[in-house]
Amino acid sequence: MSDDKPTRRDILRPLHLLGIALGCGVFAAIVTLVSTGAFTARVNSAIANGTYDGLTPIALGLVVGGGAFIVTLLFLAMLILVVDPADVTKTVDRPVLYDPEPADDADSETPGTSASS
Repeated sequence: MSDDKPTRRDILRPLHLLGIALGCGVFAAIVTLVSTGAFTARVNSAIANGTYDGLTPIALGLVVGGGAFIVTLLFLAMLILVVDPADVTKTVDRPVLYDPEPADDADSETPGTSASS
């Protein structure tokens, strides 16, 4: 394992976030296309004959995929706003949700206790 530890700025690059949102949008579009029967002969012949009522499966897939892309991008942007700007340049040494290391607890008091007791 290398000693190069990525910073939060390296992890949260905008192109990566766009890629994640694009992947979610494409996945939602494919699921919509498959579930509406866009690849079946019955639906395709109804579209070709002009007897298909409503939004075509391809148009619906584009709408759902675009909506999923936008919602995912907004959600990721809101999550980035949670990150403290001072933490952006710090290196990521360990998982974020782990308990604090014991050395950090020795310097601070626990809530509910006082130094005079």
